[in-house]
Amino acid sequence: MNGEMTLRDWLEAEPFTLVMSSGFFSFFSHCGVLAALADESLVPEAVSGSSAGALTAGLWAAGLEPTEIRELYVSLRKEDFWDPAPGPGLLRGRRFRTLIRRASPVQRLEHCRRPLTVSVFDLLRMRTRVLSSGDLARALYASCAVPLMFHPLWHQGGWLIDGGLGDRPGLSGVPAGRRVFYHHIMYQSTWRRRDSADLGLPDRPNLAALTIPALPRPRPDALHVGPSAWAAARTATLRALDRPVRPRGDGHGPGPKEEVVYGTS
Repeated sequence: MNGEMTLRDWLEAEPFTLVMSSGFFSFFSHCGVLAALADESLVPEAVSGSSAGALTAGLWAAGLEPTEIRELYVSLRKEDFWDPAPGPGLLRGRRFRTLIRRASPVQRLEHCRRPLTVSVFDLLRMRTRVLSSGDLARALYASCAVPLMFHPLWHQGGWLIDGGLGDRPGLSGVPAGRRVFYHHIMYQSTWRRRDSADLGLPDRPNLAALTIPALPRPRPDALHVGPSAWAAARTATLRALDRPVRPRGDGHGPGPKEEVVYGTS
């Protein structure tokens, strides 16, 4: 990949798939990235994601515009998804699924306006599965079902849970050879080891990866931080569009507040 090519050049050159990683309650930040792309008429041909990335990718693929997704997220209150119940997790998840069904223009993955793939983790088979058809709300919930916080979901022949367990980037559903623009959430979940390889950028050809350090971190009890995360991600993405795509391993790591785009040819 030419180091002088900007991210905007790269995105405009050929069709690309947008991929969004997992990251606890990082859906605000993913929406900010999506909003910046929409502002510049840079529309992906397909989307994929894991956990919070799957949620934002899925709502967009289902027909919501980034402004509508932002409105949904900003209006979100803890009681909208907080439904404690006995079981292998604190929350039953019915309110979460109802929220998605009410917001989404379509109810099945195969009816989305762009191809959508969602990574989930199958507890029986202990491996990642990719969903590309079936009930949208159930697929997005399963991918977001953080262990011990949400109940696993029985769906398509397996007990499914947080897609970030086995596929943090959300890339498993993207065919080899596709050009990928990947938004990498940098902060670490509390249960993931600091030296986990999953925290690094994926090694895949034809991939441009955006990293944005120091994004605000919403949580169930701090949803008010969400709009700041959205704004920071949108602003950083707009700046990144006119920055060069750096080769991996060029020795120029990001500063404490500097967004960076890395690329592989």
